[in-house]
Amino acid sequence: MAADRPVTLAAIIGAKGIAGEVRLKLFGEGVAGLKPFRAFNDGKLVIEKLSDDGKGGAVARFAGVTDRNAAEALRGTVLTVPRGALPALGEGEYYYADLLGLPAVSTDGDDLGVCVGVENFGAGDVIEIERPDKKRFMVPMRAEAVPEWGDKLVITAAYALD
Repeated sequence: MAADRPVTLAAIIGAKGIAGEVRLKLFGEGVAGLKPFRAFNDGKLVIEKLSDDGKGGAVARFAGVTDRNAAEALRGTVLTVPRGALPALGEGEYYYADLLGLPAVSTDGDDLGVCVGVENFGAGDVIEIERPDKKRFMVPMRAEAVPEWGDKLVITAAYALD
């Protein structure tokens, strides 16, 4: 995985108030996942103020964004940092960004396709694999279904059925 590859941590979903604050949709572990970073998008956006919105998102103020019009112009902008800037992972942990694009193979050695998505519907992570014929299937990201990952995802054959 490339240490300089950008990883999206949040997206600006709109303006908040008239003083240039924006509302953020978070893609990580809440506001705590953003706090270690001040600069995003190769230094183009620098946070001056960040707070939890109490609804699973955040409110931020960026340097140079001083009114509602400037804040609204940022709607849809994603906040990225280089992959290498993220904290080191513990045993058995992964970043969603590291799974996307990985080839998937069965424990029998069959080519299953490529990981195109990672979701969490409340009971744990689920990876989405797109087969070479463009059909997709989902697999729970648990040890019995995905016993190995790194440079590829190894999926237990029983989970790779059509």
